[in-house]
Amino acid sequence: MLGYYDAYLVCEKGHGINDSFHSSPEFNKKFCTYCGSKTLKDCPNCGKEIEGDYKSDVVFISADMTPVPDICKHCGNDFPWKSRKKVIAKNTTKADKDDLLLLETIFERFHLVVKQLRNRYNDRETLDVKDEYDTQDLLHSLLRMYYEDIRCEEWNPSYAGGSTRSDFLLKDEEIVIEVKKTRSSLKAKQLGEQLIIDIAKYKTHPNCKLLYCFVYDPEGYINNPRGIENDLNDDKSKLKVKVKIVPKGH
Repeated sequence: MLGYYDAYLVCEKGHGINDSFHSSPEFNKKFCTYCGSKTLKDCPNCGKEIEGDYKSDVVFISADMTPVPDICKHCGNDFPWKSRKKVIAKNTTKADKDDLLLLETIFERFHLVVKQLRNRYNDRETLDVKDEYDTQDLLHSLLRMYYEDIRCEEWNPSYAGGSTRSDFLLKDEEIVIEVKKTRSSLKAKQLGEQLIIDIAKYKTHPNCKLLYCFVYDPEGYINNPRGIENDLNDDKSKLKVKVKIVPKGH
């Protein structure tokens, strides 16, 4: 019996969700669990299904998902995420790189990196991100690829009788990155309260024009991540605020 290609469910930003759309429908999702973007299985240009995993009578055991294609095999047009990949790749080598795009890319792929680190050859020891310190360590390593002057544990002026520590200060870019990892005692309500206090404190930081709050939520404690992001994102005030919660469970 000849084999066939199943359909591939991919998000608008190019994250592979399910390379076996028809044969394993239990893994299908309307939104990407990494970035929250909508998913699609059909080419936006010709309407034909995106080619996924190859099925046949011969069983191949592999833990790897089929690579996400960049070009539709039916019409030859680029998928939406191909142009975005080009922009990201070009941006990392520019002297005047777009820091918002670069940081967003690092944050969106953070959970993918965590999952990859867990799957080492012969079950070798690795970094498993279990708490906020693990999150900070791994993020610091990823930031090192693109930024030279990363200052840790920069203390900010006191606010309402207390003080806080900015996890990472990108001095040249005037960006402070606040890192948090959710847990049973840090869910949506507590997280929102902490971020509101942090935003107020960072307004007095002399080297911060943008506060980027990265929240790692692998257990899915935040039911409405988009809601928190939309409530706290601010690009109109003197201190710009950007909140990114990953992955986004749906």
